[in-house]
Amino acid sequence: MELNVVHPNAKIGKNVTISPFTVVEEDVVIGDNSWIGPNVSIMNGVQIGKNCKVFQGAVLGAVPQDLKFDGEESILEIADNVVIREYCTINRGTKANFKTYIGANTLIMAYVHVAHDCIIHNNCVVANSVNLAGHIELEPYVVVGGMTAIHQFVRVGRHTMVGGGSLVRKDVPPFVKAAREPLSYAGINGLGLRRRGFSEEQVRTVEDIYRILFVKGINRKNALEMIENDFPASDEKDQILDFVARAERGLMRGYR
Repeated sequence: MELNVVHPNAKIGKNVTISPFTVVEEDVVIGDNSWIGPNVSIMNGVQIGKNCKVFQGAVLGAVPQDLKFDGEESILEIADNVVIREYCTINRGTKANFKTYIGANTLIMAYVHVAHDCIIHNNCVVANSVNLAGHIELEPYVVVGGMTAIHQFVRVGRHTMVGGGSLVRKDVPPFVKAAREPLSYAGINGLGLRRRGFSEEQVRTVEDIYRILFVKGINRKNALEMIENDFPASDEKDQILDFVARAERGLMRGYR
């Protein structure tokens, strides 16, 4: 007796496990060595990479919860080595980007919602019951604490940690810890940076930059000029300045 429903046109790789009571629709790709748990719904437009795990009750690729969605073809792309835990809902894109994307080596914990057109880059961790509205971008190595809600169009910079239970209404720049209400600078993510191979000199540079930008109470324009003129060239400096320049929703608050 067949206990799951896999459309014969779905592209299923080698050594893939599809557990009972799971539905895989026609326009689906599942890469080699992936494991799909029971009671999972994988809908048209989903592309899953190699060595992925999708746990019980997840719904992948449902149409966007967006009143502007008009039935356009779009996808949900999930890269290699992604783990999606129980009862996550991840919607496919709209005509804005035509794609929702989950990067390689990312962990999406239980009950997370990822809305249409989100981009989650490689090596992120999104903890339990986080809600991501549409068009959000998480840069590489972001960690989002449980029960956090992130407003649509927000960007969170690389190597950033967002504290659990946060309400994220504005962009969060790279290399920092963000917490409190309203969301504010809570120091740099020094432990995370050191774990990922950043040198002490790089960590001190990041800390000194944010001391000017967020701690000393300097006008934002003047602070950016000081950082540009007074700090030697470095990748970290360039990434921070570039992020701030492109912060269309504005930046979270400085230290309070």
